[in-house]
Amino acid sequence: MSRLSHTDPELTHRLSRRGMLGVAAGATAAALLGAASPATAAPAPAPATDAARRGRPVLPPGRLGIQLYSLRDKVSTLGFAPVFAELARYGYDEVEFAGYTQGSAGPITLAQLKRLARDHGLNPIGSHVGYYSSDPNAYTFAQNLTKVLDDAEALGLKHIGTASGPFRYGSTVDAWKRAAEEFNTYGAAAKARGMKFYQHNHSEEFSFATDDPKVRLYDVLLAETDPDLVYLEMDIYWAYVGQFRFSKRPDGTAAPFEPLDYVLKQPHRFPLFHVKDGESDPSNPYGYRMTDVGDGDIDYQRFISGVTRLRGERLAHHWQAEHDNPADSLTFARRSSEHLHSLREDC
Repeated sequence: MSRLSHTDPELTHRLSRRGMLGVAAGATAAALLGAASPATAAPAPAPATDAARRGRPVLPPGRLGIQLYSLRDKVSTLGFAPVFAELARYGYDEVEFAGYTQGSAGPITLAQLKRLARDHGLNPIGSHVGYYSSDPNAYTFAQNLTKVLDDAEALGLKHIGTASGPFRYGSTVDAWKRAAEEFNTYGAAAKARGMKFYQHNHSEEFSFATDDPKVRLYDVLLAETDPDLVYLEMDIYWAYVGQFRFSKRPDGTAAPFEPLDYVLKQPHRFPLFHVKDGESDPSNPYGYRMTDVGDGDIDYQRFISGVTRLRGERLAHHWQAEHDNPADSLTFARRSSEHLHSLREDC
């Protein structure tokens, strides 16, 4: 695990994600959302402006998704049915899971969950599951690989991954090589079932090995995992936080990097992205304050265009909007979709 303190927001994010409740079918969207706060019943996206109509859309058609962790408050109380109805209304095409059970909305089977997503025109594209746990019976890749893959297969997922960092054995080069070997094992098992195993980063992955401070740990992960078995989901926000935090080695020498360059060098290794935004704040130890997509300073027109302009890659990637703790989750979902759909390539 990461060596972050218990107050670190990245660690809190990773731990709380594992306990995220799934959702269930139930009452209609109109009935349940009508009982919620007025902010949740958000209006449909506004028509695009004349300026927005110019140029080809940056976002590839049919590839906008959302990580359901961002909507955990709504899915655990209202259920998947009304939430999925809203996401479809906002123009989403895909969903990425962070758990399959529900909470107060009532029980649901994986078959029902899969059908519910399909009924709302949403493609279940992936899911986050823990890497390992000290509990031998935990629902993680290390403890229950077969069950994790059985469930993913039942949902019809093409990707199954983890938001846990490869810190199981520490932060040395050899520790990450050992974790990489386990990831290769998970990737081979997933590939045998027609799926891709992936790892989602936070900023600590871009730190340096404790036994060799010239080596960036993310580079170890890329080098030691088989590119045909292990894929990456770049959380773009956390990658830019990593750029801010780890632009220098422990000895103070410069070690800048550009998150987009990692993708452009190996585009097929990054089938999924988390589109998360932040307002630049150099006084913050992370360099950014998380915002709704479109309210921050991360240039998504540049980033998404940089990926989609690659020949043959335009339809090969999936873009999942996310906010760890939105002020209002459905408003976040609506506004993020509006912003991303409004982006146009430079003419």
